[in-house]
Amino acid sequence: MRITRGTAWFLLAFGVWSWIIWITFAKNLWASDQSWSADGSPTAYFIVHAVLTVVSFVLGTIIGGLGWRAVRATAGERAGTNT
Repeated sequence: MRITRGTAWFLLAFGVWSWIIWITFAKNLWASDQSWSADGSPTAYFIVHAVLTVVSFVLGTIIGGLGWRAVRATAGERAGTNT
């Protein structure tokens, strides 16, 4: 399968953007009053959103990794090498 250079950069940018957004979300989730019950235990709101955050980190990493590999592959093709 061939991925264009523009698509490769888009995938890489998506992975980076995903990490930036979800780190911010995780910080806000941790600080939210809705995340913790009166006894200090996590609420269902916290658990659901924590799972969502972890899944998004994993998918962002996979997509960004594919983008990184594609950027490197297309750079090799432009230079005339097949690395």
